[in-house]
Amino acid sequence: MSKALNNPFQHVVEPLDPEDPKQQFFNLFKLGDSRYDRLPFSIRVLLESAVRNCDEFLVKSSDVESILNWKQTQAQTVEVPFRPARVILQDFTGVPAVVDFAAMRDAVMKLGGDPEKINPVCPADLVIDHSIQVDFNRKTDSLQKNQDLEFDRNRERFQFLKWGSKAFRNMRIIPPGSGIVHQVNLEYLARVVFNNDGFFYPDSLVGTDSHTTMIDGLGVLGWGVGGIEAEAVMLGQPISMVLPEVVGYKLHGTPEKLITSTDIVLTVTKHLRQVGVVGKFVEFFGPGVLQLSIADRATIANMCPEYGATAAFFPVDDVSIQYLAQTGRDVEKLAYITKYLKSVGMFRDYSDISQDPDFTLVSVNIILMFLGKMPVFVILTDTILFGLILIQFSFCKNQRLYPCSLLAVGLLAKKAIECGLSVKPYIKTSLSPGSGVVTYYLKESGVMDYLFQLGYFEVVGYGCMTCIGNSGPLPEPVVEAITQGDLVAAGILSGNRNFEGRVHPNTRANYLASPPLVIAYAIAGTVRIDFETEPIATNSEGKEIFLRDIWPTREEIQAVEKIFVIPSMFKEVYEKIEKVNERWNSLVAPSDKLYTWDHQSTYIKSPPFFSGLTMKLQPPESITDACVLLNLGDSVTTDHISPAGNIARNSTAARYLTNRGLTPRDYNSYGSRRGNDAVMARGTFANIRLFNKFLNKQAPQTIHLPTGETLDVFDAAERYQQSGVPLLVLAGKEYGSGSSRDWAAKGPFLLGIKAVLAESYERIHRSNLVGMGVIPLEYLPGNTADSLGLTGRERYTIIIPKHLTPRMLVDVQLDTGKTFQVRMRFDTDVELAYFHHGGILNYMIRKMSEN
Repeated sequence: MSKALNNPFQHVVEPLDPEDPKQQFFNLFKLGDSRYDRLPFSIRVLLESAVRNCDEFLVKSSDVESILNWKQTQAQTVEVPFRPARVILQDFTGVPAVVDFAAMRDAVMKLGGDPEKINPVCPADLVIDHSIQVDFNRKTDSLQKNQDLEFDRNRERFQFLKWGSKAFRNMRIIPPGSGIVHQVNLEYLARVVFNNDGFFYPDSLVGTDSHTTMIDGLGVLGWGVGGIEAEAVMLGQPISMVLPEVVGYKLHGTPEKLITSTDIVLTVTKHLRQVGVVGKFVEFFGPGVLQLSIADRATIANMCPEYGATAAFFPVDDVSIQYLAQTGRDVEKLAYITKYLKSVGMFRDYSDISQDPDFTLVSVNIILMFLGKMPVFVILTDTILFGLILIQFSFCKNQRLYPCSLLAVGLLAKKAIECGLSVKPYIKTSLSPGSGVVTYYLKESGVMDYLFQLGYFEVVGYGCMTCIGNSGPLPEPVVEAITQGDLVAAGILSGNRNFEGRVHPNTRANYLASPPLVIAYAIAGTVRIDFETEPIATNSEGKEIFLRDIWPTREEIQAVEKIFVIPSMFKEVYEKIEKVNERWNSLVAPSDKLYTWDHQSTYIKSPPFFSGLTMKLQPPESITDACVLLNLGDSVTTDHISPAGNIARNSTAARYLTNRGLTPRDYNSYGSRRGNDAVMARGTFANIRLFNKFLNKQAPQTIHLPTGETLDVFDAAERYQQSGVPLLVLAGKEYGSGSSRDWAAKGPFLLGIKAVLAESYERIHRSNLVGMGVIPLEYLPGNTADSLGLTGRERYTIIIPKHLTPRMLVDVQLDTGKTFQVRMRFDTDVELAYFHHGGILNYMIRKMSEN
């Protein structure tokens, strides 16, 4: 919807162009409130949404006042609703969302409602980019073979998504082989300003990927949410959020010629971690912003999860408009985008200090001036003794965006070939661009051939491959050497996160680096090298070659970019993006409004979330005599909780699939089977790197406390459920960090986990737990499991009172007689409403079933 009916702010509506009165907008200056002029630009987006959507029901006039009064309310934990303009999903999160919608239609029908009410009213774009794997590499036909395997493995999922695109309105599917969701979002999907139903308004979004924040670099306010919360937004429910503090981050200075974009990004990321911006908006300002391309800005924004901010916003300026022109947007669109944003005070001139708004506390400064030496070496800071080095290489979402970084790779490869260098043969290499445009300009500039000559860096697929764990198998001799020798193998990724086991279960030492630096390590064949003092390699003539001998300068890179990265490339690729994949076009999908579930399917299954759901609410009950399923430490990631990579042959999920007649070749990955709750429940806490204090080692297992047996986590949970015993998880700091993953909440729910008790939570994961009705409990400051003397072998009773308030304290009683208090992390009244309903989806079903 572009505006609310019966809007009390209708008086601020006016035509953007007096000669075209049908094209209107909400002119926020007509509110006549001087506070608007001092608001951070990111908060202005929240305000516009509240004004336009005000209906005195979901969005109230008092919410508008709270946002206008941000300077005071930011510190008062004030809750406001936000209705983003759109939602973006990728297929790992998109498939379970469509499964939920299909199951919700069934549930609404059973409750006597109209199933077609379960239909997105907020536009949703779903990019299929997480399904392809690096099964083949170092061959000229690797791309075709990997794409063929992708379709063979995922045909059923793709047919289901195609059904969803027909059955649900406002849902657009971008077929496989198009690129990675974040780059497609920037280059194609981003509107910057919507022109809908005769109204102009800012583009804004939430997405089911924690790195949705990349779009903030283009001046589109967006952040990651749980898949469950995104589904509610798609159904028209506003996000209930605490009005955030906004940290102003001032940039000034000019990068030296050997600095890469990645160096700037990682430096800013490191500094923001030190500043402390968790849960806040960061908004960039100052003349130094003009030194950053949209690729630079988008990647700084993309790193939000790494420094903890909700969003990292770069308001739209002339550089943003130039990028839109470069990526093939229509001149007419550029004109109304610019005119609208200037008309509502959302167009930024970073050199004009009079536009600098008020920020929370003191703004932060950083100088983007580096010494002329190679600064890239700060990326690797750990010192580890390696028995063997294996480098897996892939261009990930951060670096696929950069024409400059990718052309730098090609130019480095060219110089390396001319010096007689090559990549070590034991290293698995892969190049997975973020869009077809990348391949276009790499080929046109002539550097693609050098990449292939250097180390078979040919295109292996388009999508999120290595960074999500779809790196494919390593050669068996390499795996055997690592396993038998207990060796620490390394993986280097030009992405945004690369922790233990992320890229591949056998890579324990994992690093991030700029694309040209990743190439350099692949040539060196080791990470135990100081490129400034040691040669990268010795060529066949016995000459020592140093990295500085082959490193391209910014001037060299920019000269090539200026010639070969042109608007016509973007237009040619994106004009046919939704139609070019012939295998997708030929897929036949049903057209029924209700999905006909195939009970033999191992990919798509009706979930049990809504079994027995009635219109009557049940009062909250205390959790009595719960056992601890897992006793975990700090930084348990969503990969630990719900892996996305390959399904191990000795896992409970593998046994389930084998019993259904599948062979290991057909297992595919956990990520591809997120439409099947039976697989995903068995995959919960199935990561081989999970460290459970009960076992004092890494293993996807736990102790069944009543018997003392060591079991796979699923098997232990199943026994507890059969005995009617509720379950609890103990954890440390940053529980649920990593990628946004709704199954990291759905899986524990299906295992019978009623609550998690942790020292702190990652923002999106806490929201997901709330969305599934799992209670996030938090130790009070100064308390930990150790300080309270908790072993995890106690029985826990959590007293849930009848009348709940946000962030209230509740008592925890142990069977040992000990009692202590924890904070219940339902942060808003809306979250409490979801809990009373048993989760956000139950809430939406009951709401849609009324009348």
